[in-house]
Amino acid sequence: MFYEWAGRIDKNTKGKRLHQVVENTKIDDVVKSDERHIGIVGFECDEGVKRNKGRIGAAKAPNHIRKLLGSIPYHYEVKSVIDIGNIQCLDNDLEAAQSNLGKYVAKLINKNFTPIILGGGHETFYGHYLGAREAVGDDKKIGMINLDAHFDLRMDEIPSSGTMFRQILESDKNAEYLCVGLQELGNIEQLFKTAEEFGVEYIFETEIQPFEKTFAKIDAFAKKQDYVIYTICTDVINQAYAPGVSAPAPFGLEPKTVRAITEHVVKLDNFLSFDVSEVNPTLDVADQTARLISYVIAETFMHLNKKSKRGRK
Repeated sequence: MFYEWAGRIDKNTKGKRLHQVVENTKIDDVVKSDERHIGIVGFECDEGVKRNKGRIGAAKAPNHIRKLLGSIPYHYEVKSVIDIGNIQCLDNDLEAAQSNLGKYVAKLINKNFTPIILGGGHETFYGHYLGAREAVGDDKKIGMINLDAHFDLRMDEIPSSGTMFRQILESDKNAEYLCVGLQELGNIEQLFKTAEEFGVEYIFETEIQPFEKTFAKIDAFAKKQDYVIYTICTDVINQAYAPGVSAPAPFGLEPKTVRAITEHVVKLDNFLSFDVSEVNPTLDVADQTARLISYVIAETFMHLNKKSKRGRK
């Protein structure tokens, strides 16, 4: 079922807002284009958060983020944004939902669209990865950049929102991982040992400034990859700005830091796809968290439109 995009309409003036530009499109009706466009897909799931003993509610985020995105001005003439709807997690079957998300993501990439995935708990990323891997093939190197306070490298009996990167690194020799915004107090000692075991690169929250050093590390990481996929776990943001998450971060990043890092990543020549996860509308205050993320996404649209004539290599 599609979300009915709506929002403010400015009469007798030039310019549009996002709700006037986005076109709801069935995945099987997506037509391949010579120019790279943007495809939105939602992931209504927080089963992974539940399994990880977090606070549920992120399944409500995709449509809530769309609601706030709708009235943001859109400064491009070309209708280059489609929305293919939401994947739902039914009967607590996280693995099936992640597999379905992967199929949608792969189809978007193969039709020359940049997937923008609206989670959902951070288990969203595993489905995101599955789609990217299916689209580019097993022999290509995929670099995973995670803007997050946590490694998400847990070893648990069942997959959750805390296990995705370990699942991937254990099974995919052509995947590498960079975590940006890591908090020492957000990860137990064993997770640092696991990160070392898998060759994970990371930048602590306290080390992000100056940006030049962080951007240089991101660039060096990206140059080793064929493609880069990007995920924001919203609990990386300081809880004063993002209270609506499962695990609030008192020492998290400021919004302008998230904005700067995201802009740098999506402008990489080998950037492929992007998800936002862990927005929890049931815990939010006056839509602070969802509104912040909606602006990060809207700016991403802007940056991608400026490079839209580059097809996937």
